[in-house]
Amino acid sequence: MVHPPLEALPETLSTRLPDVSLRVLTPADAADIRALLQADTAHLTRHGDFTAQVRASVEEIEEALAHSGGKERAYGIRLRESLVGQVSVIAAAPPHYGLGYWLARAATGKGRAGAACAALIGSAFTVLGATDVFAGVTHGNDPSAAVLRRLGFSPVEEFPAYTRFHLPLTSPGPGGCPEALGR
Repeated sequence: MVHPPLEALPETLSTRLPDVSLRVLTPADAADIRALLQADTAHLTRHGDFTAQVRASVEEIEEALAHSGGKERAYGIRLRESLVGQVSVIAAAPPHYGLGYWLARAATGKGRAGAACAALIGSAFTVLGATDVFAGVTHGNDPSAAVLRRLGFSPVEEFPAYTRFHLPLTSPGPGGCPEALGR
């Protein structure tokens, strides 16, 4: 079966939180992304994750956003239009997809990461026909693991540096979102 390309996903997505939305990141967003990463270096790298992203130059971020090779669709998580993080869907082996996300420390603790992930997973289900979503969480990053568990993910494999989580997607529930997707 041929699966739609990641570019079939909408440019913008709303979330269940009225002040949180997603917009596809472009090379024009690189300076804002780098500034946010630099401002939150300690928060984003405390478990060793996102170290490479924090070290990236504006030019490297621009290049990554311009040339994903159709393997990743990255969205900026926006709080009332201000960039506060990123959520991405990765075409691992369609209909199996990966999920990656990070959120600025000041934006955590309000359900924003979960709302952003749920919106993107729901769209991947309805637009791409995703049947499974996987995500990795660095050991010790308990808040990120909690986000995934609230969404219905379960740990499925342990690696030396991280735990792999899995969410099987089932038939659509109310509003078109997969039944498996937690609220």
